[in-house]
Amino acid sequence: MASRSRFGRLFAVILVGSVFGASGVSAADKGNPEAKRIVSIGGTITEILYDLGAQDRIVARDSTSFYPADANSKPDVGYMRALSAEGILGQKPDLILMEEGSGPPPVLEIFKASEVPMVVIPTPPEAGKIGQKIRDVGAAVGLADKAEVLATKTEDGLKAVAADVAKISGDKKKVLFVLSVSNGRLMAGGADTEAGAIIEMAGGINAAPTIKGYKPFSDEAVIAAAPDVILAMSRGDHSITPEEMFALPSMQTTPAAANKSLVSMDGLMLLGFGPRTPEAARALAAKIYPGAIN
Repeated sequence: MASRSRFGRLFAVILVGSVFGASGVSAADKGNPEAKRIVSIGGTITEILYDLGAQDRIVARDSTSFYPADANSKPDVGYMRALSAEGILGQKPDLILMEEGSGPPPVLEIFKASEVPMVVIPTPPEAGKIGQKIRDVGAAVGLADKAEVLATKTEDGLKAVAADVAKISGDKKKVLFVLSVSNGRLMAGGADTEAGAIIEMAGGINAAPTIKGYKPFSDEAVIAAAPDVILAMSRGDHSITPEEMFALPSMQTTPAAANKSLVSMDGLMLLGFGPRTPEAARALAAKIYPGAIN
């Protein structure tokens, strides 16, 4: 059940990111370079802090922060969109570092009133902004030099993937990202989403460009989209099988169903847009175009 709960929260994080805007605080706000008691809110923020070697400075993290595995040993202050001021301030932090979309807003107001340094990191679903996200985290915790190295490595990785993807010959495949299935209806990833961006990075075409964000996708829309590949997040023991996916009436006439083409990947890696994004894009490209990219 733990895997299902974690990915359920990740679904909610994705939806929040597509619905809610910035929380009114930006990475330009002053962090605390000397912080020794950081509360990290957001799976990618926590991952970056670990990559920067700042894990011993994290005193607590939110429930979406389950990578790397060691992060699970930190106290859990709850889901990033339903934070408790008391629970977080009880950790006596000297820095609250969180992803855009965290909240709710009244809790953020309490944090501001507490005068505990707080930085909210913008998280646009764009490959070109990942390096800045890493740099923003580094600046907030006084590790700008290490962050620059990590950001540059990540950006170089993205450029290498783009170059290799550009060499793939033949028609591009249409990929439909399915966030969830409920009562036979799909929740899909449309324009301005991490899912759409990672599909494009991997050399595919987003099969749901007519919707914006993560929204319900009608049976008629699925049939008209005619996706070649279905992309979903793996959910541990609760992952959906090709048989289950392609038994849906809307799926049965699609090219994806004819080839049983369902790709499942770790959700945080796939949609977190952090240091592992080059790896995620390359792995996805390899699954979409078998044998065309290593």
